[in-house]
Amino acid sequence: MPHYYTLGKIPNKRHIQFRDAEGKLYSEQLFSTEGFSSNYTLLYHIHPPTLIVDIAEPVDVSPKAATKNNITPRCLEGFNVKKEGNYLSARKTILFNNDCHIVLAAPTELKADFFYKNADSDEVIFVHEGTGKVKTQYGSIPFEYGDYIVLPRGTIYQMEFDTADNRLFIVESHSPITFPKRYLSKYGQLLEHAPFCERDIIKPQFEEAIDQKGAFHIHVKKKNFMYDMTYANHPFDVVGWDGCEYPYKTSIHNFEPITGRVHQPPPVHQQFDANNFVICSFVPRLYDYHPQSIPAPYNHSNIDSDELLYYVDGDFMSRKHVTRGMLTLHPAGIPHGPHPGAVEKSIGKTETKELAVMVDTFYPLHLTEEALAIEDPSYKNSWL
Repeated sequence: MPHYYTLGKIPNKRHIQFRDAEGKLYSEQLFSTEGFSSNYTLLYHIHPPTLIVDIAEPVDVSPKAATKNNITPRCLEGFNVKKEGNYLSARKTILFNNDCHIVLAAPTELKADFFYKNADSDEVIFVHEGTGKVKTQYGSIPFEYGDYIVLPRGTIYQMEFDTADNRLFIVESHSPITFPKRYLSKYGQLLEHAPFCERDIIKPQFEEAIDQKGAFHIHVKKKNFMYDMTYANHPFDVVGWDGCEYPYKTSIHNFEPITGRVHQPPPVHQQFDANNFVICSFVPRLYDYHPQSIPAPYNHSNIDSDELLYYVDGDFMSRKHVTRGMLTLHPAGIPHGPHPGAVEKSIGKTETKELAVMVDTFYPLHLTEEALAIEDPSYKNSWL
């Protein structure tokens, strides 16, 4: 939920004539993801954004469930996903439901000659390894380790990497990605008790409009089908824009943890909100300071939600044998908690260096064959 911003050249009023130096009208485009009832942005193109040359036959890219029902704790070794391809072809959907898709990718190609638009979902791309730049019609966003890149659905973009060593954890949300309402004023400003603020929201950098004609391929994902659409003009021909709907990034390293005298519940770690799921950031923090506190989390019952934890870096006092890129899934309906010995071991500790991303969904997640291929089947017995 970024705030009003503007880049480049725009007219002094909406929906009026706006011409270039030679008198040619720029083409205005309203971009919003909830009709005319929510945030929007107005972009000004050199050419109309409607000049479609061709649309190829769609390809079915819907994820396939490998499990019908799941009540088993699961552990997936995320770094076992094959390193290959570009920012789109490298993606492997490992978990999904009707609200979101969980995707891993380890792209090795530095760039691709096409553009991508996800017309189904907002995307949150967490950068675990790698640096580079996201290029959009709004401008560019450089990225590095620890960044969350938030792309509203319908954003046309490319990802370019500096090296072939990249790891991405991606959440595709079928509803808008926002900040938790309890951290916002009634006018939308982040409040003082929020664990991040507007200064942590990094907006696009302006890039000069690209006025090129040719055959530009945009891969468009819509209702789990991929369409290869050919446009007559470069999609990044925007001379300016303004509004409240645009891509941005924020870093997990700028999340300020909320601590207390006793162990705090998971909602204090929440970073993003969506329909039927949340995304949380676990960051280095001081432990509880009650003289008899137990820093390790208490056992808790997942009655209403699936809990997915993606381990990024550091030491985790509640788990044994944690590796970078590991994912644990604790499904709704059963209790889970620290591994044996973790509770006693945590007493007296003053801080943790853990770094992780958590996704809690209120409807069950289905595992795909790609998930089962990287599963550690012994995990369900690891509390014995």
